[in-house]
Amino acid sequence: MTTPTFGSIVYSFFLDYLPQQKGLCPSSIRSYRDTLRLFLTFASAQTKRGVSKLRFDDLGLECVLGFLRELEQTRRNGISTRNQRLAALHIFYEYVGRRVPEMLHVCGQVAAIPMKRSALPETRFMAREEVQTLFDQLPDRGRLALRDRTLLLFLYNTGARVTEVANLRIPDGSTPGPTSGQGWQVANLPAMGPDGQRTTTAPCRARYPRSTGYGVYHRGWRAHDALRDL
Repeated sequence: MTTPTFGSIVYSFFLDYLPQQKGLCPSSIRSYRDTLRLFLTFASAQTKRGVSKLRFDDLGLECVLGFLRELEQTRRNGISTRNQRLAALHIFYEYVGRRVPEMLHVCGQVAAIPMKRSALPETRFMAREEVQTLFDQLPDRGRLALRDRTLLLFLYNTGARVTEVANLRIPDGSTPGPTSGQGWQVANLPAMGPDGQRTTTAPCRARYPRSTGYGVYHRGWRAHDALRDL
């Protein structure tokens, strides 16, 4: 049986293992891709070989430790970012160990690299009264007034990330359809105000082209009309 090449391992890792076997969403796969891109670029510079010429022997424990130092000392990444990159490498080397048994010793050494401890960031939040004051100050007239209020209500209720809001599509606002969350998670979320009262019981009844996947904040179309019945 022929030993897989390093290139074929990377190829199957991204096209088969992550999406098919682990079922990761595209945004998570992009995070793995960014980590491996940085790691291979570092290894290429250290070995003075092109990325396409790298071999398994070039990616030993010292290379991984050097990469982690590079993240903190040269790129000035924080501990949380360093730990995130290391977690991605743990998964990658675990996969390499399954496919190339000759690398098990190195993969075990990489797996033993611990995460760094870091102080938890201070949690800051607005009191309910402060949130209510914020909503009271929002304009109730203007072309984007309803859109902006709905956006803030959505953020308040869900704690959604910016990318999740940017990827929101108009049909997601229909009841009882689910709203996309982190990864592949979905949730049905009522629109609630800062006082805990439901702001609407009706689904969006906008006149939007159902054959398209317009975003709620699509700039080329008056997408805020879709929220008119909220």
